Amino acid sequence: MGLAGAAYAISTAPFFPTWSFGWSSPFVALGMSSPVILWLWARMIFDEHFALRPWHAAIWVLMAGLGVVAFNGWTSWPDLAATCGRLLAAASIAFAVLAIAQTAKGWRKAITTARGRLLVALLIGISSQIVLSASAGLAGIPNRSISLTVACGLGAFALLSIWMMLFEPPESQPAVAGAGGGSGEVGRTSGSFVRISPQATDRASLHRLEYLMTTERTYRQEGLTIGVLAVRLGVPEYRLRTLINDGLGHRNFNAFLNRYRIDEAKAALADIGQAEVPVLTIALDAGFQSLAPFNRAFKADTGLTPTEFRRKAATGQNIHGEAKIARMN
Repeated sequence: MGLAGAAYAISTAPFFPTWSFGWSSPFVALGMSSPVILWLWARMIFDEHFALRPWHAAIWVLMAGLGVVAFNGWTSWPDLAATCGRLLAAASIAFAVLAIAQTAKGWRKAITTARGRLLVALLIGISSQIVLSASAGLAGIPNRSISLTVACGLGAFALLSIWMMLFEPPESQPAVAGAGGGSGEVGRTSGSFVRISPQATDRASLHRLEYLMTTERTYRQEGLTIGVLAVRLGVPEYRLRTLINDGLGHRNFNAFLNRYRIDEAKAALADIGQAEVPVLTIALDAGFQSLAPFNRAFKADTGLTPTEFRRKAATGQNIHGEAKIARMN
């Protein structure tokens, strides 16, 4: 989606050459096929049973081809280019409407979180921008007449997307037990904070997630992302994010992974039988990619370096109390 948006912004800029086929064609193909990518993105988010099929690629190729001929074919085939341009505009509107229609399958659950509401707003905003641009094309309005509006819209969507990736919305922060006496009460279960009385579907997903993390130790997998874990769990990515943030009370996906990784590392460091195992080996076995991030995460959780933790564990000192104080701070 991000690459398609960037290609669209470049290919519709006033300085961009559109009078001949050549190096500009890939930008045009990707930019003009962005409505198809938006539709597939919406399906992937809101349809739990969605899977990419070969015919999806065929639709994308057809849309990209219409875009290339419509933009680059004016000098060679003006009539064909005009026809392809009208077909491209009509198809763009259709796919934007289909993308919005996908929200009907999961908007009720999505709007229960701040991130979900932003996601729905982003999808509707991008779809509206596509409809506006395509309608202007059908009406014969020059692209330059709406270029400022399109640029402002793309900039706003880009900033919102970056904010969603870098920051956690306030409602995604962990709930505090007893705060306000409301429904945000949480309980301690298997090292994680879990909200009381989740829905039946959420309970099943939480049990499956717990199995993946504690029995299969999926957190050890190299390059594990929330998208990969969502596929293994069999739920959309936004739903898994909701389970991690609201159901388990973790600040973000990395905090969720590090909880399991650090617990495994603490058990290994406190094990007398592994006293000769290097700290780096323990960190790598737990799923960390290098020593530096492991040391930072470990000290943030326990208030001790891994070496200090191992030494105190070997002498029988109280390491759990210090770890609790470190997490509170």
